[in-house]
Amino acid sequence: MRPSYEFKKFCLVFFTGILIFSLSACSKSIVRNESQSEEYPIASDVQTTLQRTIKPDPTPTTAINLWEISKYSQYGYGNWTYGPGLPYDKRLDIMPVGYNSPADTRKTKLLNFFTISDIHITDKESPNQLIYLQRLHPKMPVGASLYSGIMMFTTHVLDAAVQTVNALHNKDNKANPFDFGLSLGDTCNSTQYNELRWYIDVLDGKVIEPSSGAHLGYDTIDYQKSYKAAGLDKTIPWYQALGNHDHFWMGSIPVDYSLRKDLRQSFISDEVFATGDILANPAIINNRDYYMGVFDGSTPYGDIIKAGPVGNFSSAPKVAADPDRRSLLRTEWLNEFFNTSSHPAGHGFNLTDAANGFACYSFVPKSNIPIKVIVLDDTQKEDDGSADIHGHGFLDKARWAWLKKELAEGDSAGQLMIIAAHIPINVEVTAPNSEMGWWLNPQNAVTLQGLIDELQSHPNLLAWLSGHRHLSTVKAFISPDPAGAPEKGFWQIETPSLRDFPQQFRTFAIYLNSDYSISIVATDIDPAVQDGTPAAASRKYAIAAAQIVETWDTTARWNPTNDPTIKSMPTGSYNAELVKQLSPAMKAKMKSLGILN
Repeated sequence: MRPSYEFKKFCLVFFTGILIFSLSACSKSIVRNESQSEEYPIASDVQTTLQRTIKPDPTPTTAINLWEISKYSQYGYGNWTYGPGLPYDKRLDIMPVGYNSPADTRKTKLLNFFTISDIHITDKESPNQLIYLQRLHPKMPVGASLYSGIMMFTTHVLDAAVQTVNALHNKDNKANPFDFGLSLGDTCNSTQYNELRWYIDVLDGKVIEPSSGAHLGYDTIDYQKSYKAAGLDKTIPWYQALGNHDHFWMGSIPVDYSLRKDLRQSFISDEVFATGDILANPAIINNRDYYMGVFDGSTPYGDIIKAGPVGNFSSAPKVAADPDRRSLLRTEWLNEFFNTSSHPAGHGFNLTDAANGFACYSFVPKSNIPIKVIVLDDTQKEDDGSADIHGHGFLDKARWAWLKKELAEGDSAGQLMIIAAHIPINVEVTAPNSEMGWWLNPQNAVTLQGLIDELQSHPNLLAWLSGHRHLSTVKAFISPDPAGAPEKGFWQIETPSLRDFPQQFRTFAIYLNSDYSISIVATDIDPAVQDGTPAAASRKYAIAAAQIVETWDTTARWNPTNDPTIKSMPTGSYNAELVKQLSPAMKAKMKSLGILN
């Protein structure tokens, strides 16, 4: 019996040692979750751009590089003050000539909602980014989307925006509560599982660990520390649209259908990605000319390491691999929205065939108000065979048929309609002169003009809402028969990005006016960031990026189609009241419902 006893004793000691070792190895994660769940409350003074705007200081005279973040304060980059509010620009572009609105026009509020877009939740430590390309093109505006100090704080800015939404929702004892929220796409920066989980978890109010791999600096560096997100008020349902960054690598290249065959593996690799200067020529993606680098999470300014010409390295630079960086298939991305504690489960994808990757659906926010929201996927397909940047507007045959059916059914049901899609239409020149214009490839089921003609054949269409360009642009689509059928006109309203300056979201109030016209009141909102928080640092870095890369003209006046209905956007913001004529049939329906107060 003695040998058996000694063996059992040995096993007990051995496995106890393993248990102690395992617990000690796990303790870092446990401590990170429990003891570092700091919160970052917003400022108590929550206002909109109607009351005040963020006014950046003039660009400093001393030139520095975008990556020299430690010099921003020294030379005055990123400084700002509050400027005057931006009043509503009342727009009658699509109304009959000579229309005069009555003095008490805005009568009954039909809907009140918010939109966020282009959050670009970023895993800054992921090995397959394109950070180094910004150094090759330091003044190219798109370069700042590949590298900027903002990338350290993407979850924090979203958390501040969500808290600002909550404050507006509950202001004055919920005098103007939101009926719902819409996220217009580019939630993730590069299709990664951890990026999507951070996004959903911020909205759900979970503990966020905004680092990956070796989690460098998790206990000492502000942007790496765990924190408790506030979460969206549980009384507000929110719905999701698909953006190009959500299912293309860096928003540009299909993960499984590109010239580069190791893209999917590169997400979870321990080797830093090497490629050519694909900003100059996307076709050289297979070149191994430059290592793209990663952020060093152990440094306060997120120093870029493991980047530069391949010839400068004796071997490929390494990082700690992380399976949570894996790239999600379209179907996996859609289905992740069912893993949520906010509502509705699925966030709209419960209303469609998400299991097969179909990302279009519609919903009626209020059962007693005849308004339908049509959420449309107008991004390119993964298997389209194109080698160019996948940022074009596109509808395949299935989506085009679905959209026409939804519009026709809305007319038949006597519903006003709002389309929510990531990519706006007819505000960019077409390819190859723009990577954001309507795609001219024959795979596109409809031409741009064909799409506009179809939309204008449905007089109940109020607006097309979008993101994508990180701008606050408003465009009027004037009726082809402005005198005889002005109701065939509609508005397009873009929501700016939470990533780049001005880092805003929008609110929308839809009114039925006393003369049975409709007013869409669109307001830009700055997250009410508290001084000293990571979100406040992000605002400074966003302004600095705009100053260094010189993107002010793009932010305030970008209008490549020279459209006379597109107005300038002071400091990147534009508030408007957009008036729309109803058809005789829709006027009669609204009167019969007795909606006017």
